[in-house]
Amino acid sequence: MLADEFGREVSGVRVSLTDRCNFDCVYCHNEGLGDTRGPMAPREHEMSTDDVVRFLEVVAEFGVDSVKFTGGEPLLRDDLEEIVARTPDEMEVSLTTNGTMLPGRAADLVDAGLERVNVSQDALDEETFKQVTQAAAYDAVMDGVDAALSAGLAPVKLNMVVFERTAGYVPEMVEHVAENEGLRLQLIEYMPEIAGHPEWAIDIGRVHDWLAEQADHVERREMHDRKRYWVTPEGSGLAGDDLLGDDGAVDESKAGMVEIVDPVENPTFCANCHRVRVTHEGYLKGCLNRNDDLRPMGEMTRGEIRETFRETVANRVPFYGEYMVEEDGEWVVDEKYLDGAAGGDAYPSVDEAPAETDD
Repeated sequence: MLADEFGREVSGVRVSLTDRCNFDCVYCHNEGLGDTRGPMAPREHEMSTDDVVRFLEVVAEFGVDSVKFTGGEPLLRDDLEEIVARTPDEMEVSLTTNGTMLPGRAADLVDAGLERVNVSQDALDEETFKQVTQAAAYDAVMDGVDAALSAGLAPVKLNMVVFERTAGYVPEMVEHVAENEGLRLQLIEYMPEIAGHPEWAIDIGRVHDWLAEQADHVERREMHDRKRYWVTPEGSGLAGDDLLGDDGAVDESKAGMVEIVDPVENPTFCANCHRVRVTHEGYLKGCLNRNDDLRPMGEMTRGEIRETFRETVANRVPFYGEYMVEEDGEWVVDEKYLDGAAGGDAYPSVDEAPAETDD
């Protein structure tokens, strides 16, 4: 397994299959683009089916054991089932989607080898959901979650970006996953450095504090040194050891799990990043937040993929604590990274939304 100079092994990749999306979320810098009439073959600017599979086969040689397919909206690719089926057997396959196209496809994706799914669900209030996503698709998303559960993809993780417009709905979402077995909630800190509008950001520490008060059991996860908050349904009377099975693990039929993804100004988060990202156009990047480290894979021959993957891993830098350093209480770009960046402005495309920091 390859590691960067900070000792961070790369065990996973995130592959964006398209920049097209049938949503136009207000917190996203690059959604709602392109032809979104429905699932279709890859567009000319998107990696082909064979390109994606070839990339995965090569990185599997380096011990990469997980892949998450993202977008845009990856279900706008009609070859997604084929890509999943052709993914190397040793890789865990997961998907981040808005869920609207899971009905009718979830079962086939599971048959192809899909193991986990994250569904974007920013509010349980239909009008607020429409305002945030710029799409009248609330019922379709709810149907998509049901389809994923019916196909055997439990636990389904709901992704909720927490910012000014959605923060008030956090308690309702927490209760929703506590009451519905098979659901988990991932609260994602709004990232103004990517999406702009810093005035929309909220103090994520206050959300942590509130969850700590609500939780009946708290455990710490190794990935990103992240806490898991287990919350029982209101009035259940369960708490603490009541939630634990004979093996010491939480019985998920008794409580819902909530995590917070909080990368902003968080060196610990960056120090525990073990993924490389791939844009829909076939560029590798070592950091979601950066757009000056893009590396093209040429014609995507196996040799070119190997060389570019090695180079990308070797040049990975923690965003906070290295690329961004704290001076006088503010985070500023480290001057040593201002010149000679590998990608420069030649490859300006970035195609993952702020919500793509999830796992």
